[in-house]
Amino acid sequence: MRSLVLAAAVVAVCGVGSLAQAPAPGAGRGGGQPVQPIQMIKPGLYLVPGGGSNSIVRVTPEGVILVDTKMPGEANYTALMQQIRTVTPLPVKTVIVTHHHADHTGNNDRFIAAGAEVIGHAVLASSLDSYQFDPKPAKPTTTYDGRERVVRLGGVEVRVLHLGRAHTGGDSVVYFPDVKVVATSDAVTTGSTGPLADYAGGGSFAGFAPVLDAMLKFDFDTAIPGAGPVLTKADVQAFRTKIGTVIDRASALVKAGVPASQLLMQLKTDDLGWAPRIPMVDAFVAELSAPRKN
Repeated sequence: MRSLVLAAAVVAVCGVGSLAQAPAPGAGRGGGQPVQPIQMIKPGLYLVPGGGSNSIVRVTPEGVILVDTKMPGEANYTALMQQIRTVTPLPVKTVIVTHHHADHTGNNDRFIAAGAEVIGHAVLASSLDSYQFDPKPAKPTTTYDGRERVVRLGGVEVRVLHLGRAHTGGDSVVYFPDVKVVATSDAVTTGSTGPLADYAGGGSFAGFAPVLDAMLKFDFDTAIPGAGPVLTKADVQAFRTKIGTVIDRASALVKAGVPASQLLMQLKTDDLGWAPRIPMVDAFVAELSAPRKN
């Protein structure tokens, strides 16, 4: 029975892996869940779900800091702006995009045209060069290299952090220290959706663990994933524990000589609630076979 379930998971992995490089055309043009009503998470910080991803709205006295721009399309952009206008008349001044996939960067061009600064990691920008999606998302107007960029607007400080490779090679985690909220992007997934390592986009499944370890060192009580419901810090810790379980079990299989073609089918995940999405298993095996850093 377990083999049948895991075999089905492998089929799902292959399909979802291609979506990481080129999301289904319908999803960017009205497919999937539409933009949902805005929700207050903390005073001055709001969540707009739907439209492909969670968008975070931080209202300041001088304008809005927005995290992620949803799937491309005038309908998503207009709906997102309508939700923002229900809590503030101020313009979106700064946009932070957390990785290059179109469900997070799809309306960069519209925010740039409206006068916003769009910030993303340098690897995010370079990843867009080879990203196969139509329309291709616009590159950030400002990039940062290394670990961190601090955004300040209207007395609010936001930390944009590249904690390492995980979902993609250009992931950013966004930390709002004044309200103790962290935006995890797709370094954390929810429900039955397993974490996806987009190796073609620079991702690393083995990288999820150190990224989450670094994230958990921050002082936060609320975490907003790239999609799905709001989480607690304990939820993030539980997710980190499951990541460690997957890596330990997969490492044991590799050490026992299980070939890459059989790895995901033999990997026990039925007690985790999700299966990892690893389209390039050979790359994962190479990571597991490399000497571990202390």
